Amino acid sequence: MALSLQVVILSTSQIFPFLAPVTDCVEAHRVCSTDPQCEALYRGLELCAVDASVAPLGEQEASECLERQDALLAKHPSLLACKCQRGFRKEERCLRIYWRVRLLPGREELEISPYDDSMIDSRMASLVSGSSFMQLDGENQCLKAAQDCGLYEKCGALRSDYVFSCTKPIPNTSRCNQYKCHRALRRFLERVPEEYSLGVLFCPCTNTLCGERRRKTIVPSCSYQDAESLQPNCLHQQSFCRRDDLCRSRLADFLSNCQPSHLTASGCLKDSTGLCLRAYAGLIGTIMTPNYISNNSADVSLWCNCEGSGNQWQECLRLQRLFTHNSCLRNSISWMGSPGSLPSDPTQPPAPRPSPLVQKDKLLNSNRLPELNNDVVESKEEEELTQTVEEEEADEGGQFDVIPLYSERATVSNLGSSEAGGAAAPSASPTKPVLLLLLLLTTAHSWG
Repeated sequence: MALSLQVVILSTSQIFPFLAPVTDCVEAHRVCSTDPQCEALYRGLELCAVDASVAPLGEQEASECLERQDALLAKHPSLLACKCQRGFRKEERCLRIYWRVRLLPGREELEISPYDDSMIDSRMASLVSGSSFMQLDGENQCLKAAQDCGLYEKCGALRSDYVFSCTKPIPNTSRCNQYKCHRALRRFLERVPEEYSLGVLFCPCTNTLCGERRRKTIVPSCSYQDAESLQPNCLHQQSFCRRDDLCRSRLADFLSNCQPSHLTASGCLKDSTGLCLRAYAGLIGTIMTPNYISNNSADVSLWCNCEGSGNQWQECLRLQRLFTHNSCLRNSISWMGSPGSLPSDPTQPPAPRPSPLVQKDKLLNSNRLPELNNDVVESKEEEELTQTVEEEEADEGGQFDVIPLYSERATVSNLGSSEAGGAAAPSASPTKPVLLLLLLLTTAHSWG
């Protein structure tokens, strides 16, 4: 029997091979720090990185630094194979270690993601498939996604936080604090479950009213535009990005997971639209924050141009086209709202989680409470949104480009109410009091 069990285990391992777990860079460095020689080599690379951040390394200095790097990786190769996790508390420390052992990375290393995606691919496939709840005919899907976000307390609170950070001007100026805006945007995207955060970012639209709300979701006037609305050169923007470990990592993740290919059904080299959506969202809150280019389409772009690129013009155009003419990215965004057209996925995703609004409606129906009229609130919200857009078009002196939030502390009870009383529950019927009065009069008469 034991022999049979061993045969079964052996045959199972051959049929379902599992990859060895990826080492976290923080853990790899901890092991290195227990070896004095390894730690000394790593500290030497940190000094090299400080010098390189000030000015390009000289030929001899660069050669010495590369020798230290080769010696370190030969002694502890796990530092070269380690990866990091998005949104984790030690993410920035992990990324610093990842890039220190790649002091002078080549172009191919700058396009390899430092993040471990081995455990999230199926979850992202489930997320894209789970967007089916957004397919409601004739409804403003971005408004619906915002309402679902508000019903989930964490999503509503963090969304309010980033809108406040991105619209609050610096004292005695008309400019926002872009650093705080970026940090709040990243916090929202990292801490809120992706069925809510990505639902707000990639909600499908069929009209300009919905498209306006979608484009203004990340407060473009602060998250990437400057006060004069002047676009920087794309290559300069990329150069600044690669001086920062976090931005460089998010860009490498995008280049890796949104690489187009005509050989796959999804148009992505990795054949995973979910990973591309996550990588694109990871750029929001960095110096290379992308966004929709208009209210009439789902086309996206960086806020930059190629003026002054000189002999690097083609390289600049290549960077631009990774956003404007990328079949992988375009398909990922469009399929987020059209799960029925997704190509077959070998990983069977779990059942999608319904939105909080759907869950609340089911609870109300099961308890036989009065049905709430959400159409009144949604039509009122769209009227307010239309009025806001008209005011912004008439008033060019507005400071920030943002769709005002509906009540983030919304509940099922107030989603069904209206100030005008149009959606109020019907008043109690006067029939019962009249019958009671007649019964009392009849009883008194019989006693008399």
